[in-house]
Amino acid sequence: MAEVANPRSAPQRLPQESLLLAADVGGTHARVGLVSRRPDGASPVTVLRYQRYACAEWPSLTAVLQHFVTYLDAPAAIGECVVACAGYVLEDAIVNDNLAWPVSIGEIRDSLALDRLAVINDFEAVAWATQFLADADTLPVIEAAAPRQHGPVLVMGPGTGLGSAVLLQGQPHASVLATEAGQIALAPGNEREIEILRLFARERSHVSFEYALSGPGLRNLYRAVSALQGRDAVLAEPNAITYAALTRSDAAAIEALEVFCGLLGSFTGDLALLYGARAVFLAGGILPQIRQLLLVSSFRERFFNKGVMRPFLQQVPVRLMEHGQHGVIGAAGMAIAGYAGAG
Repeated sequence: MAEVANPRSAPQRLPQESLLLAADVGGTHARVGLVSRRPDGASPVTVLRYQRYACAEWPSLTAVLQHFVTYLDAPAAIGECVVACAGYVLEDAIVNDNLAWPVSIGEIRDSLALDRLAVINDFEAVAWATQFLADADTLPVIEAAAPRQHGPVLVMGPGTGLGSAVLLQGQPHASVLATEAGQIALAPGNEREIEILRLFARERSHVSFEYALSGPGLRNLYRAVSALQGRDAVLAEPNAITYAALTRSDAAAIEALEVFCGLLGSFTGDLALLYGARAVFLAGGILPQIRQLLLVSSFRERFFNKGVMRPFLQQVPVRLMEHGQHGVIGAAGMAIAGYAGAG
């Protein structure tokens, strides 16, 4: 995997062939890849070059893409780009409060002299990429009691926001259902979570799962737990809260992350039932950092705790995937298959 890019990166010369630029843009990182189409094989594309950019270090997505293309030393060979990004398209803009900057579709297209620019949802892209995953590419969270069955595949996970999409098998291509499941109203599963929800509800009329299950959500949980424990909330950043929980150096951080995992298990089980999922992939930027804690948390029991539907969920494997290049591969694959809208 490439390191986070900076403006002093050395140019890279590329083979001359038909190329597609694909970007997977989140609130924290933008992952950009140069891919070529593959006529056959396990994946529809080959990733030729890949870089991960820290969004806060760049003035715009246009600047990120310009840097990537310029330092590839092959700008004339690229006429098509697909951007996978959370949010929605409104006229010329991609609208998402979690992004580091506003995104202008026209500015990107004009600055890179593109023939075509397509925009899709970021979790749609990740869901599409699950078709090309091998078991070795993921880590087990819950092993199924029976071999995986054919059917919908749920992809969801917390990062800067809480994303979710569903892959639906079909011919000649699969399709992807984009969702805003993260905006579903938060449903507590025990007395402590009821107390936390009561505190959240003092601040806002609608409390979503994303308000608890995301990077900012972990901070919200930590503040609420600190208040309930009668402590000062001394940690301000999600990474600091995670570190304090993993090192067991802050009681409120420990409980906040335990609540986070429990709510995540309950919500993941709800979505698996809602879509009739036969497999679940957990993604996003937070979970790989806390995998060991996740495995010993209440995630598993909360996932199964759905009354008469427990036997169904016991047939559903849950695996953890690193975000990595999957969003780039999925975005490019969807564009090639004709599922990405042109801009």
